[in-house]
Amino acid sequence: MSRRRGARIGGYRNAITAPLLFRHPSSLGHDTGGHPERPERILAIEAELARRDWLGYEVREAPAAEEGQLLAVHPSEHVTAVREHSERGRPFDLDTPVSPGSFKAALHAAGGPCRLVEELLSGRAPTGFSALRPPGHHAGSKRAMGFCLFANVSIAARHALDSLGAERVLVLDWDVHHGNGTNAIFRSSPEVLFVSIHQWPFYPGTGALSDAGSGVGEGFTINLPVPAGSGEAEWLGLLEHVVEPAARDFAPDLVLVSAGFDAHRRDPLADCMLDTQSFGHMGRRVRSLGDELGVPVAAVLEGGYEVNALAESVAATMEGLAEGGDVPSVDPVALVAAAAEQVARYWPGVRARD
Repeated sequence: MSRRRGARIGGYRNAITAPLLFRHPSSLGHDTGGHPERPERILAIEAELARRDWLGYEVREAPAAEEGQLLAVHPSEHVTAVREHSERGRPFDLDTPVSPGSFKAALHAAGGPCRLVEELLSGRAPTGFSALRPPGHHAGSKRAMGFCLFANVSIAARHALDSLGAERVLVLDWDVHHGNGTNAIFRSSPEVLFVSIHQWPFYPGTGALSDAGSGVGEGFTINLPVPAGSGEAEWLGLLEHVVEPAARDFAPDLVLVSAGFDAHRRDPLADCMLDTQSFGHMGRRVRSLGDELGVPVAAVLEGGYEVNALAESVAATMEGLAEGGDVPSVDPVALVAAAAEQVARYWPGVRARD
């Protein structure tokens, strides 16, 4: 299933500007009460980044998503439902509360990644991070769920494919919860290689290793479940020995990271054992992969609910994305070898490296 790599879009290697950070004050207007996905997440991230002089990133305000960008993924009925639920403060479910400020926040949370990929694919920046809320990877085309209203990364990927000249997009989801919305949206598409490393069995109950997509998209979904208690041996091992060789075979024009930070050992909603430096390693590996392939890398905020661990891990990831470079190799443990055997059915480069 190897893909021939075409010319890189927008002269990526000639990009000379600073990496970009997109934010917007509307993220604070999405009032969720005492919910774990709360405005304090953004306040903690921005305070940590300001303390570090924003790590050299150029800070910009995210635009609102355009109607056409939303409708490329969501039917108009879903967009209307998000607006109406927000206006009335009527939650979609116990996990997905909304307030009058939620629709505006959701528009900017989807618009930031779209503008970011525009900048990256034009060659005007080497990498970037979209730090907005609400998150998006649980949102399906017709359903808000799991703290998510619009499918932010899916919208950005579709925008890159439909409007920016990309032919193939790699979406790497390292949130501790399976990105079921993104998985469903692209499960039958060969244009997007969706890869998710996630705790399993766990919410939302999807993402088994055997789920490889369907129809012409079979093989273009790579689900890499890990058990509770997993740490760097599993997460970094899967990234090095499964994700990277599959990405080389796929040859994307863009790498998008659904960057959740709830696999941190201090996070209250999950049971994995990554540290702050683990996310720095993952950011560095992904940027190095992008450099090797000659394509830009963008990250979009998903979960992470212990606000200090979240802020520190976002900063570590942004440092890794900005700098790239080598990370020590990880010997593949049994779980990684088993996953490689499954994925190699579709991506032969994986077998060569396990």
